Amino acid sequence: MRKIPASAKRRDLRCASGVEGLDDILAGGLPRNCFYLVQGDPGSGKTTLALQFLLEGVRRGEKVFYITLSETREELLHVARSHGWSIDKIPLLDLSVVENLLRPEAQTTVFHPSEVELTKVSQLLLNEVRKVRPNRVAFDSLSEFRLMTDTPLRYRRQLLMLKQQFAKMKSTVLLLDDRMGKQAVIDPHVLSLTHGVLEMEQLSPDYGTSRRRLRISKLRAVKFREGYHDYIIATGGLRVFPRMIAAEHHSKFRHEPVCSGIKQLDRLCGGGLDRGTTTLILGPAGTGKSTLVLQYAVQMAKKGERSMIFMFDETRSVMLSRAKALGFNLEKAIERGAMTVPQVDPAELSPGEFAIRILRGVEAGCKLVAIDSLNGYLNAMPGEKYLSNQLHELSSYLNQQGVITLLVLAQHGLVAAAEAPVDLSYLSDTVVSLRYFEAYGEVKQAIAMFKKRSGHHERTIREFKLTPGKGIGVGEPLRAFQGVLTGVPVFRGSDKQIMKSR
Repeated sequence: MRKIPASAKRRDLRCASGVEGLDDILAGGLPRNCFYLVQGDPGSGKTTLALQFLLEGVRRGEKVFYITLSETREELLHVARSHGWSIDKIPLLDLSVVENLLRPEAQTTVFHPSEVELTKVSQLLLNEVRKVRPNRVAFDSLSEFRLMTDTPLRYRRQLLMLKQQFAKMKSTVLLLDDRMGKQAVIDPHVLSLTHGVLEMEQLSPDYGTSRRRLRISKLRAVKFREGYHDYIIATGGLRVFPRMIAAEHHSKFRHEPVCSGIKQLDRLCGGGLDRGTTTLILGPAGTGKSTLVLQYAVQMAKKGERSMIFMFDETRSVMLSRAKALGFNLEKAIERGAMTVPQVDPAELSPGEFAIRILRGVEAGCKLVAIDSLNGYLNAMPGEKYLSNQLHELSSYLNQQGVITLLVLAQHGLVAAAEAPVDLSYLSDTVVSLRYFEAYGEVKQAIAMFKKRSGHHERTIREFKLTPGKGIGVGEPLRAFQGVLTGVPVFRGSDKQIMKSR
């Protein structure tokens, strides 16, 4: 007799949700034959999730049933059509059937109206469900069911009775309920009867589209992924972006430096930037931070390695035009897939979705990831309280995958001592600083490396220059200057020690 693998047994005991990313959070899906509460704000996607759950059951050849006390059949059909779904194979008990049952002429005056209504509705639901004997049930919503009761005790007894009847039929049930108020208090009568609770939130930032997130606040006997997880409602249903946990991702790679293709720059960096490290590139606007990122990306493309550059501060077309003027031929690298420059819409992006984009790129073989710039990244998500923590988790993941991470951060001020809007140097293994300084009546640029955890580097300050058609030029150490980092240095040498304009 062939032994059934433990993984297959586990899958058989789980009920796949049909929602991209949600089963990852649930460690494989919802345990079968249980009651689950899905509580959320109006518009958070509860009905969409319930339909996806049932459609997944249809796809797997299971019997399903949808009970709706809050929406009509036409409203559900409208939701389904907006996602390109057909719900013809989903048996439906809708509001109109219940309303006909509860019409005034059908009621009696011997008992309290709420008692009659609840009894009739419960009996109707059970009669219809027994005909189908479904494996999956969606009950929409508890809010309407609660309004039919006159006492909490009667409400709880009816829920307990439904739970017992569904358990006999071995049905996995989703109970949908509206979240009322900011406190999001879960009905204690429902909480104690359910096997798990899924909370869905819709947040409204001061600017940009609504942000949605969910969390599993309860799931008995299952080790699930805790915390909040971003999700979106797109054509085709909900897409959940599980919170990234760097400790879950480890990969073996060779610790070696990657050269920039510029000898003087590689000397300054102690041979190059090491794989599996995060480099923070600091500097005022216009000092060449983005160009430095492109230099490494182009060199890696020449070796057949892929890069991803997320541009938050300028459009893709402007970046390509600027790069071409400096002598970088990015079009060919992009065409053959060696370089990807995703068009980022800051107002539409959540931290979770951004992290998943990077994760998928790395899984596809990306060896360099650049965020240009952190100012744009932080400004794109002003309402996120723990954005720096998420960025730390993201950089840790990239380091463990052997990816070179480049973070660009613009500083305030030009010549005087510049300040960064946020201190993220603790996240970085390497810190490279670009500065302006004045010499011979011209504004010049300098580059220095302040920190490199992974090895030796030069302590010198070198001149840094951008030349049209030639790209980046790095000069010899500025030993004849004192006070370059102040922006107004004292020169003690000759003009032969300065790179010429032409």
